[in-house]
Amino acid sequence: MLTTSLAGCGGSGDPIDDTPTTPEPPAISYPSYTDVTASGGATTTFEAGNSGHGFSTPAPNLAAAELAQHLEGDANFEVSFTTAPNAAHPELDGLGPVFNNADCNSCHQRDGRNSTPSLGSDKTRLKLGTEAGIFLRISKAPNQACTQGSAENNYCAPIPVPDFGGQLFHRGVLKARADWQDHNFGGQADVYLSYERSTVTYADGSQVTLKKPIFEVENPYDAPGETKQSSNVTSNLLQDDVLMGWRNGMPVFGLGLLEAIPEAAILALVDEQDSNNDGISGKANWVFDVIKANAGEPNPVSLGRFGWKANTPSVRVQSLGALRGDIGITNPLFPEESIAGTSLHDSYLTRTGFVDTGVDVNGAPEASAKFSDDVVFYAETLAVPARRNVSNTEVREGARLFTELNCTACHTPSFVTKTHGDIGGQPMIAALKGQTIYPFSDMLLHDMGDGLSDGRPDFLANGNEWRTRPLWGIGLTQTVNPQAGFLHDGRAATLEEAILWHGGEALASQQAFMGLDKAKRNQLVAFLMSL
Repeated sequence: MLTTSLAGCGGSGDPIDDTPTTPEPPAISYPSYTDVTASGGATTTFEAGNSGHGFSTPAPNLAAAELAQHLEGDANFEVSFTTAPNAAHPELDGLGPVFNNADCNSCHQRDGRNSTPSLGSDKTRLKLGTEAGIFLRISKAPNQACTQGSAENNYCAPIPVPDFGGQLFHRGVLKARADWQDHNFGGQADVYLSYERSTVTYADGSQVTLKKPIFEVENPYDAPGETKQSSNVTSNLLQDDVLMGWRNGMPVFGLGLLEAIPEAAILALVDEQDSNNDGISGKANWVFDVIKANAGEPNPVSLGRFGWKANTPSVRVQSLGALRGDIGITNPLFPEESIAGTSLHDSYLTRTGFVDTGVDVNGAPEASAKFSDDVVFYAETLAVPARRNVSNTEVREGARLFTELNCTACHTPSFVTKTHGDIGGQPMIAALKGQTIYPFSDMLLHDMGDGLSDGRPDFLANGNEWRTRPLWGIGLTQTVNPQAGFLHDGRAATLEEAILWHGGEALASQQAFMGLDKAKRNQLVAFLMSL
């Protein structure tokens, strides 16, 4: 009777299941950029694929006249200059008299990175020559750190080395040096490269060998044959207070978009005192702007956006500065030779009868205004390659890890470009306006640790600080140039090596990467390769 009553209370009479239910696993959340393919907005090219010319496509949204100018600039970018005078082709002369390369493409091969020098098994060091896309920045060590630029302190610009300048030119035209008969085509000094190697070991026992480039400078023009080991060092270049740092050429696509990012959007990311205690303290570099100076502005300073230390304010200053510096071609923005006023230049002019003075027969710079404008426009309007393999599971997991490891604290995924205004002192074209872009950079300086330091300040950047490198297109780097390396001096042969070199503010992310198992490390690299 009791059994019957209990059954009646149960309603249907079915037994009650007390087995605990297993909760559904939480849905995996992916960052908003995971599925993005158009990294450059409407300037993105989807034709790059795995092409060796993946960085060389004009932005597809250029107007017809703009495309024509872009193609003119492309031709200028490929021009190989010759020693002056060149009566048959005066438009090509003006090289040097000392320089690093004879054309833009040598430092930006196929609009990407230059080749990393290889020593070969039978050599311990390599003398930089015609094939080198790497060079040395040089300056004198300041007496104290410069933290606020003004006219009185030259806006914290690097201090030039007396009788040399701010960049070491390892090549020269035939009679550039007084000892030219013994040192044909020699530049300011000979530069030798070697590598120092070290090994990193993961917790799982796998190892990665890293290399660090070491330079030796010898035989300066002001003391031929001298080295740092000489018993009596007299050369200005070899003094103990001269600072030197390697620089590699950078890819040149998407630059107009980076300049079109609103200044306020970049400055909103500045956290120099690390007020949020996340270990990341982005810093703006404020640099001298020759365009503003020429316009008579009382404070000719702009936000640095380009160069490894954000030491140039615009594509125009960067491009025409390299044309005059790296190649030795004067132009309307930089009308004087980079070594003007040095004893090397004075003796060269005397030795060659003043036939190569940095101006043409009419007193104009070696590169015309049109040539200069076109090559700048070319660099401003190269298309950004589209991302690839975004639906691949490994790539998607890598995107999630990129955020989890806090890589986005410096590599800010996206910006929207401004809708009006100028870039480089010129009206901005419609193709660059209002574009949602994914460069993965905050455009700011960060302390990357002693391992990457060159010890050389540049405006407000100290020796440990480097601008966050935009990551878009990085997966095509070695498709465009299989010999290219990564980081400011090409030391990293792979993206994994580049990550392992991260220190300073990025050390926590680097250590988190090292703590991953091999499969997850590969996922993160797969994501980077999709960019």
